[in-house]
Amino acid sequence: MTTPRSVRFEEGVLSRLDRYVKEHPGSSSSSVANMFIDESLRAYEHPGILFRPGPTGRRAALSGGPDIWEVIAALNAIRDDDPGLDGDRLTEELATVTGLSASAVAVALRYYVAYPDEIDERIAGNKDVAEREEQLWTAQQNLLRRPKA
Repeated sequence: MTTPRSVRFEEGVLSRLDRYVKEHPGSSSSSVANMFIDESLRAYEHPGILFRPGPTGRRAALSGGPDIWEVIAALNAIRDDDPGLDGDRLTEELATVTGLSASAVAVALRYYVAYPDEIDERIAGNKDVAEREEQLWTAQQNLLRRPKA
């Protein structure tokens, strides 16, 4: 549920906001302001996190590193391969697999714990897209095969 609130913006901020809305059809000043304020507060709460645009929307990422969903997907894969790993051993393996420092892994895990639904939804969506693309690729390859005589 949203609550109306009167906020005053400096002229330069308002100009940039208007430009962003014009460049992103379907958005509004209110939705864009809400998105950027939410992202800024999340980044403030989780130093080392930033938000990147992309074809599937904006997503949380490590500054200078991968998206958070990629780190958590790697964590899930490690757990699938070796369910006995936990604690420091799991964190060390995650750092090794992703090429991240222990502190970057900690930042990613902390963000995930705060916003698991957001990250899990992104992982599930990416998995669905990958499966669909694989099915399309397989169908295309079948179409291109030479018929047997």
